[in-house]
Amino acid sequence: MLAEMRIQGLGVIEDALLELHPGFTVVTGETGAGKTMVVSGLHLLSGGRSEASKVRVGSPKAVVEGRFEGVTAEQATEIITGAGADLDEDGGVIALRSVGSDGRSRAHLGGRSVPVGVLSELAEQLLAVHGQNDQLRLLRSTEQRAVIDRFAGDSVAVPLAEYREVRAEWQAVAAELTERTSRSRELAQQADLLRHGLTEIEAVEPVAGEDAELTEQIKRLAAVDELRAAAGAAHLAVSGGTDGDSENPGALGLIGDARRRLGVAEDQLLRDLEPRLAEAAVLISEVGVELGNYLEGLDADPERLEQVLARQAELKKLTRKYAADVDGVLDWAEDARQRLSTMDTSDEALAELAARRDALASTLAGHAKRVSEARVRAAGELAGAITAELAGLAMGQAEIEVTVRSRPADDGDPYALTVGGQPVHAGPDGVDEVELLLRAHAGAPALPVHKAASGGELSRVMLAIEVVLAHADTVQTLVFDEVDAGVGGRAAVEIGRRLARLARSHQVLVVTHLPQVAAFADRHLVVDKGTAEGITRSGVTVLAQSERVLELARMLAGMDGTETGRAHAEELLASAEAAKAGGNEPAERGNGGRAGRGGKARKKRARTAGAS
Repeated sequence: MLAEMRIQGLGVIEDALLELHPGFTVVTGETGAGKTMVVSGLHLLSGGRSEASKVRVGSPKAVVEGRFEGVTAEQATEIITGAGADLDEDGGVIALRSVGSDGRSRAHLGGRSVPVGVLSELAEQLLAVHGQNDQLRLLRSTEQRAVIDRFAGDSVAVPLAEYREVRAEWQAVAAELTERTSRSRELAQQADLLRHGLTEIEAVEPVAGEDAELTEQIKRLAAVDELRAAAGAAHLAVSGGTDGDSENPGALGLIGDARRRLGVAEDQLLRDLEPRLAEAAVLISEVGVELGNYLEGLDADPERLEQVLARQAELKKLTRKYAADVDGVLDWAEDARQRLSTMDTSDEALAELAARRDALASTLAGHAKRVSEARVRAAGELAGAITAELAGLAMGQAEIEVTVRSRPADDGDPYALTVGGQPVHAGPDGVDEVELLLRAHAGAPALPVHKAASGGELSRVMLAIEVVLAHADTVQTLVFDEVDAGVGGRAAVEIGRRLARLARSHQVLVVTHLPQVAAFADRHLVVDKGTAEGITRSGVTVLAQSERVLELARMLAGMDGTETGRAHAEELLASAEAAKAGGNEPAERGNGGRAGRGGKARKKRARTAGAS
């Protein structure tokens, strides 16, 4: 969980420390006090986009630091250790994000500098932020499909992963078949050129490194007289003349004479030098032998030189056309063979590719059907769960339907796939379109959520979705940013009750303007704004119980200065505490038992036209 968060130099907040409760923490404050900066800080800590405009005027940078405790999830610990950071003994780690006034951003994790993307990956495992922007995003069909997939979990994730794997192969084979068919003449010409080149190379049969070796041979053959003279003189100097010529003893003869003289010397120091001369004699003798062998190997045959020059000319013809050297020519030949293997445009090759494409399409259709069936099953359960939540949010007559239907393929669709005898569009996420419909009351038509719900109802629908999905989330910390906008009265009380119930299994942080919601919190934080010397500053304060009464009274239409307002706030707190102590179960009387219906009722809410 997120134990505490420190914000410095962000917006109107100069320096604030938020100590969060493991259960339900609420953040309130006057409009413009800086509540939004709390959520902005969480977005930065989660690897979100940084903006220099949010750095406090006069501050060199904005810094957000969060301390997470009890990090035990395997994926989270792998991200931390993979970044080179270490967890504390209690499973804690500190994440930090800074944004300079010049817009430059830096991230740290566990005291180590890391890419911002690491914070983003870690945040996905540890916290989820739900705001008003998320409400708008959830109105899109693709996001609604993501909602049902998250709710379904592995029952959709597993077949969807198999579907994506087969789809990638199916696309590759189909693209290759299309290319070979449409470019058959061009590919045939390219293949002829490649085959001609391979024939020319194979006729010469070059060997790796042969050109460099021929160059050395030519140098030796062209300068054989000079080389023989140099080697002969060196051999004479080392080994001496033949038949013991005393006038040319050579190095070996001179060393031998020196050894004899030292060996009979009267001084031990001189005699000790003789073994070292013996070692030198062995080395010089070996050099003499090698020089002799070199002299014997020198070939002055002019015909041999012509043969080597002719071979070099053959290789140069290849290196002028295909590569800079023989090794490059051999690489070109290997690449040409591989390219030829994919350029077969014969009827047999095209038929084989078409058969492979069709086989993959059949397998893909099977995976797509399993994904659709899993989504249909999840749609019924999701619709029932959201409807039950709405019943507890003063929308007892409302009913949610989740439709799952196949998306028809358009004419000329390159990703058209036949599933159940119908051509459908096989996208990266399957063949399904998902839509959330709202029946506002009995007898009303089921319409898209954004058309059927008023502003306040839309907030409640989205909150119900988020509460339902929260139970499917593996993250421990859930953040709600004014998702109760446009709501009041009894519905606001039920929102507070729902969030408090959610706080039993998750850490919940809520930014709200509703006293009915704030009353249910385990810890109440207030963002205060003040002005000194013409500069506006905001800070965060943890409220005691008596201070909570005043804050709730202020939120009740600014009634903090009246006895009536304080009494109303005390009553609100007492009612919330009693609800939490009494089990915090939602009041659902008069709803006809809708929330308790079984699987049949849930399936009835999920219209599944064309899904299977």
